[in-house]
Amino acid sequence: MKTRFAIVGYGWRAQFYLRAARMIPQEFEVTSIVTRSEERAEQIRRETGIPAVCGIEEALGDRPDFILLCVPRTVMKDWIVRLMEQGIPVLCETPPGKDVEELNELWKEKVRLGGNVQVTEQYFLQPYYAAMIRLAHSGMLGDISNMDMSAIHGYHAVSIFRKVLGVGFENCEISGRRFRFPVTETRDRAGWHYGGRMLCPDRDRVDLVFESGRTAFFDFSQEQYFSPIRSRTWNVQGSRGEIRDMDVYWLNEKNQVIREHMRREDDGVYNIDGWSHLWITLSGERIYENPFPQARLNDDELAVADVLRHMGRSAREDVDFYPLREGLQDAYLDFCMEEALRTGNAVRTETQSWVEKKGRVENIREGK
Repeated sequence: MKTRFAIVGYGWRAQFYLRAARMIPQEFEVTSIVTRSEERAEQIRRETGIPAVCGIEEALGDRPDFILLCVPRTVMKDWIVRLMEQGIPVLCETPPGKDVEELNELWKEKVRLGGNVQVTEQYFLQPYYAAMIRLAHSGMLGDISNMDMSAIHGYHAVSIFRKVLGVGFENCEISGRRFRFPVTETRDRAGWHYGGRMLCPDRDRVDLVFESGRTAFFDFSQEQYFSPIRSRTWNVQGSRGEIRDMDVYWLNEKNQVIREHMRREDDGVYNIDGWSHLWITLSGERIYENPFPQARLNDDELAVADVLRHMGRSAREDVDFYPLREGLQDAYLDFCMEEALRTGNAVRTETQSWVEKKGRVENIREGK
């Protein structure tokens, strides 16, 4: 069944979802794009060939399965509440609010109105992260105690930490420090740069120690998203093994050390097939398989398309895959990380309104 959705907003992230959807037209259809002015709507129509409108009511007239909100965090809450009041399933970009107070206000409205609100957290669906989470949950590494990651920012990193460590909604103590180091400009969203201009971006180092003792070590500079001279690294440690980037070390039943490399297979390399990612294997077993093997999508586009597929099912069957409370927790910890970095003081998190009072909420599982 084709998933049909409308998009509110037409910025960089909205175009990411539009591009992924258009690469798989047999599965996804963008019914319309909502923007603020007729001038902008006309531009979008010319660029995309998709109906562009200035009001949400016009977009709802096409009866989309859900609305994808790609709007600034300063207005995200108001948009979510407006759609919940109409009973429209919502897929909202991250983060879903501008501060901790607004996150709690949004949850209060969610409790009052009900409705289906999911969050566009896509990183756990990217090929490598999905494979890493699967290995961490398989038991082969023993009890996972800590993770060190230098790859993605704020709430995205928090999402991966929570999934890998299995800490759910545990409180934690957060401490950190912000540095600045010079790096030569090489590439950004606009493309390559060859002028040799020197940049001095922030580099954040943060420790998150959860109540269970499980610990996340966060290290990030914005240049890591694009610069080829600022690499990304991961290390997940358990009592019987570890993942170190693409290498996995573990003990077998005889306590002998096994080392294997995760192998990525892509089609269209040294052949005339169209390029696409196929799968990731470890010891001959596929630990990740591309859910869209015929589509020529990069890793983030694959994850975005998978979010859209999950949201289509969520809207039709009223099931969660990344519900609002998970996105609220990610955003909350990110705000606390920023406070620790800004003040230089340790921050102790507190249980928020979206956490079920009867006890620890079960951690979201891969693919749910």
